[in-house]
Formats: sequence, structure tokens, C-alpha cells
Amino acid sequence: MSFYRDKAVFRAVGRAIHQYSMISNGDRIAVGLSGGKDSLSLMWTLHERLSRIPIHYSLLAIYIDLGFEGDPASLVENYCNEMGYRLRIEHTDYGRQGHSEENRENPCFLCSRLRRKRLFELANELGCNKLALGHHMDDIIETLFLNMCYSGEMSTMVPCQPFFKGKLFVIRPLAFLDESTINQFAKDHGFPEFKNPCPTASISKRDEIKKMLNTLYQRNKKIKGNIFRAMSHVKLDYLLMPGSRSKSQDQGISLAM
Repeated sequence: MSFYRDKAVFRAVGRAIHQYSMISNGDRIAVGLSGGKDSLSLMWTLHERLSRIPIHYSLLAIYIDLGFEGDPASLVENYCNEMGYRLRIEHTDYGRQGHSEENRENPCFLCSRLRRKRLFELANELGCNKLALGHHMDDIIETLFLNMCYSGEMSTMVPCQPFFKGKLFVIRPLAFLDESTINQFAKDHGFPEFKNPCPTASISKRDEIKKMLNTLYQRNKKIKGNIFRAMSHVKLDYLLMPGSRSKSQDQGISLAM
């Protein structure tokens, strides 16, 4: 069963890479390694592909130590050494900044923004033109709902996105894989489990959205795939124009008043 699951994972990753032209010959790719199953699966897959594809690219894992007590940075370093991965560890206090008294209302936003900014800076400093992140299908769907519910906009992560006028591209090769497939893939390959030391890891807004969506998925197995396909099947004629109000909306407001 593991053999067929591996083939499905490789096929999905290859399809995402080719469909969005994520990787070219000679690319220098920084991989954001968080220590979770997603990023470990991403690093393993990108490294494994090098032995069976006609192009060559280089990989460099980057781990951001957020400064929490019990951060597994040394364990991640040992694992990368065993696997033969090149690794850069960056020690920061971003986690403590995010959870400071002045920022108690939304610690995740500041922490993730600082981490992402430093990943961009390090990728540039290390001469990388691509930054690969381990976001998968579930992350993309959850981000859509997070932005709708908390930012009032319809947007999400995209599989390949240019930054700084095309000097750096953020790529997400796991975009066509769902979380459960990646979890099983990680289990099949015996990837280590590094404990997330963040004190609010399980009580974030993303976690609330995840629980809501899982309730829908349990009722109908087609819902996740339908939501994902809907993001590339947008009928703009049936969405509201920015800043406009229809007559029916105005009437509804006046009647309500």
C-alpha cells in the first residue's frame, strides 16, 4: 500500500510543479522547514526527485527557531545531518514577540509575519531564487475561509507566487495533496515528530476554521474537492462588484430599518 501511496504523492507533486512551472534547471531552492510532517514530506520529496528527473536544482533547508522554550532546533539539525540535507538554522525571539503583553489579541499574525519576512531575507542572502513551503490543499482552503471570515476578502495562498518583481518565487509543491495523505506518507517513511512548542498552536483562528470545515467534510466527502476546484472556477459575473450595492440590498436595509 505504501508503494502506491508514494506513487500518488509523487504524481501529485509532479503535477503541481509542472502545471505552475515551479522549478527550472539550475534553481536554488530554499525550503522552509518547520519540523512538521508537511515540511518534512516536502523536503524528502524534492530531494528524492533529483535522482529521477532530467533537470538539476539545489536544496537548502531553513529552520526558524521562534525562541520558545523547548524548541526542537537541535533535533531538527541532527535529523538533517542524518538525511544529508543542507540546513541553516536561524535563532529568533519572534514567538516571544508574538505572545508579548502588547500583542495578546492576535499572537499568530505577528509571529507568522516575522517568520515569513525572515525566510524571504534569508533566501535572498543565500542566493536562492525559489522558496518552497509545505502548504497543502487543506491549508489553501482554510486560508480562503480565514480571509473571508476575518478579512472580508476572497483570497488564498497560490501554488506559485512571484515576489520582489520576480526575483523570488514562493512555491507550494504539495498544493494538490490533502493533509490526511501527507500524514500517512510521513508515517510510512518514519519521519520524526517534533513537538510544536507554541503555547497557542491548538487555539488559533486557523484551528477554528479547520474544525468547522472538518464537520462539513464528515457529512459529504466531495465537499473538500469541490471547494478546492471552486477556487479555479470563479464566475465573476455572479459576485458583487467592489464597493457597489444592488438595489435589492438597499431595499433590504430600508425595510430592516
